[in-house]
Amino acid sequence: MLKHGIALVAALLAGAAHAQVQVQDPWVRGMVETQKATGAFMRLTSPNAARLVGVSSPVAGVVEIHQTKMEGGVMRMRPVQAVELPAGKAVELKPGGYHVMLMQVKSPVKEGDTVPLTLVIESGGKRDAVTILAPVRALTTPAHGKH
Repeated sequence: MLKHGIALVAALLAGAAHAQVQVQDPWVRGMVETQKATGAFMRLTSPNAARLVGVSSPVAGVVEIHQTKMEGGVMRMRPVQAVELPAGKAVELKPGGYHVMLMQVKSPVKEGDTVPLTLVIESGGKRDAVTILAPVRALTTPAHGKH
């Protein structure tokens, strides 16, 4: 009985550690009335090797993880299946790199709003969802995200 109890506690602790991805400085770029898409940015740190495999939000019809990179002298943005989160290393989702695209936005978001984002993290064959509230910053917020 004690052996099974210890195994159960170990399994629960492993699941708890898996769910402890830190999300720092999340934000969403504000929009103008005619826009239908915007980006969400943040810094993610996982205690274990993990992957960001999905994101959803009630404010958008489509949410994808994208990567912007230089290809043949042209900056191109493409959807990706996942972003690797190496154990203990901060991964920056930022303008000009990996980021979250909110598309088919139902109503433009503006500075002062908050946007709920549910991040799907995969680690050790398991998936956990983490919901955060990301403040909306001015449309004119520079690429480094600071005012």
